[in-house]
Amino acid sequence: MTSQMLTIERVELYKLRIPLKEPFVISLGPIYDAENLLVIIRTKEGVTGFGECSPFMSINGESVDTCFVVGQYFAKLLKGRDALDIGSCVEAMDKLIYGNTSVKSAFDMALYDIASQHAGLPLYKFIGGKNDKTIVTDYTVSIGDPSKMAADAVKIKEEGYPAIKVKLGNDGQKDITRIKAIRQAVGKDIPLRIDANQGWGVEEAITTLRGLAEFDIQHCEEPIPRWAFLRLPEVRKASPIPIMSDESCGDDHDAATLIELQACDYFNIKLGKSGGIFKALKMVKLAEQNGIELQVGAFMESRLAMTAFAHFSLCSPQIEHYDFDTALMFVEDPVTGGISYEKNGVVKVPEIPGLGASVSETWLRKLESVVI
Repeated sequence: MTSQMLTIERVELYKLRIPLKEPFVISLGPIYDAENLLVIIRTKEGVTGFGECSPFMSINGESVDTCFVVGQYFAKLLKGRDALDIGSCVEAMDKLIYGNTSVKSAFDMALYDIASQHAGLPLYKFIGGKNDKTIVTDYTVSIGDPSKMAADAVKIKEEGYPAIKVKLGNDGQKDITRIKAIRQAVGKDIPLRIDANQGWGVEEAITTLRGLAEFDIQHCEEPIPRWAFLRLPEVRKASPIPIMSDESCGDDHDAATLIELQACDYFNIKLGKSGGIFKALKMVKLAEQNGIELQVGAFMESRLAMTAFAHFSLCSPQIEHYDFDTALMFVEDPVTGGISYEKNGVVKVPEIPGLGASVSETWLRKLESVVI
């Protein structure tokens, strides 16, 4: 990589709304559409980077509309800066406004796309990774009636996915009934993973997790409200099922706190929570140093951001679970290039410089946008 500077000359922001094939329902409520923000950063030297975020109002406090506005602040802030100095750009965004990790992650992604293209390396190689493992996504069952959930789980198994993720967190006793129905329907030979999305109280979580012990659950994501993270060690100690921190583990500072508390067995890293790859890499380092296993997850991103997640997943052997199914729920796919979804949930990463994914001008012209 040369020492040449790549000057940020132009930033484009686009609102991307795509309906889902059917509602995606979690304990925090139903989702009917992907409402995402695309960020395109163009440099004076002709290198262009793509980024995307999928804000989630009840998790990171952002919407596509807030991202569209805050993104304009970032565009003005970063114009004229060196796109290759990612750390400085991240620091500048953090100094400008607190939080807003979702929109920050889209800018971070576009900067990493530019930097890895400039280096002539696929993104995973640029961040020190190796394409030496098979990325296999699970597929998620929405929370609802036990019989419908069981039928959905059977379809997922028949489609060849190696693991089923189940959304819970709406009445612990009913959640046990839900998992019992699913396990009876799919048999014992496919792993189940559960995600309560903060839906249980502390005592309810302990009772429910103990009640689920017989159903061979790989792990449970975020059993209790994230603000109750000081109680998470108590839940972990009492639970027969390994605990994964999700909403309570945003960035590297959260990760350090949870490690000190011995609060969980896993972190679920999402770039929309960490603020992007720059901080997520720090989380991986902490996990490696402290024996924390990792999952890389998503919100409702398209294959564009999902491609970045897959590249990122190759940065460490500590990352062993992948939750990249939501792009498969879209009625349309706006992305050119990017990851491909193969049989049985296998995800293939592009081997070209940069992110290797973009959105065509034809698609972009249809979207509400602003250029800075």
